[in-house]
Amino acid sequence: MTISAPAVKELRDQTGAGMMAAKQALTEADGDLDRAVELLRKKGQKIADKKSSREMNEGTIGVYLHSNGKIAALVAITCETDFVARNQSFIDLANELAMQVVAMSPQYVKPEEVPAAVVAKEQEIYQAELKESGKPAAVIEKIVAGKLEKFYSEVCLLKQAYIKDDKLTIEQWLTEKIAKIGENINVKAFVRYQL
Repeated sequence: MTISAPAVKELRDQTGAGMMAAKQALTEADGDLDRAVELLRKKGQKIADKKSSREMNEGTIGVYLHSNGKIAALVAITCETDFVARNQSFIDLANELAMQVVAMSPQYVKPEEVPAAVVAKEQEIYQAELKESGKPAAVIEKIVAGKLEKFYSEVCLLKQAYIKDDKLTIEQWLTEKIAKIGENINVKAFVRYQL
């Protein structure tokens, strides 16, 4: 199958992938653009997994001040090299994360940071809600686990839907950025201020 240049360009515009990677994904997907996007995402996850153990001593702080001047956020992110830390696309990424924090008001970076007492309290509330339902204990546990994931998607930055593309979580969006930039990226901390 011959892959047209406009199809490669469209895939590159959608994903930010390199020309050869886009052409290869379209070839693997028999020209199906949606399948090619999915293939690139899977490859991006593999690249991110390989880079996850690397040391990250460089970084930047992203800033976002809302237009009303009453809400702002700072987000500290790290990477492996100062070359990437000074790169404008990395700085823009940090600023977009700060905008996400302003818009979605997360409380934690990731689920592992949620205090055990908070998680236990949420589980207790969900179990109390379901106690009278008459459902078997195994089903209740699955429902509680699902509700806990929903809770994480509301309070943890990495689990939230990305404000510019709600089909992606911040974690998935960062995985794509890691694949594109070629270095591991980590969200260290954030602060949100509101008057």
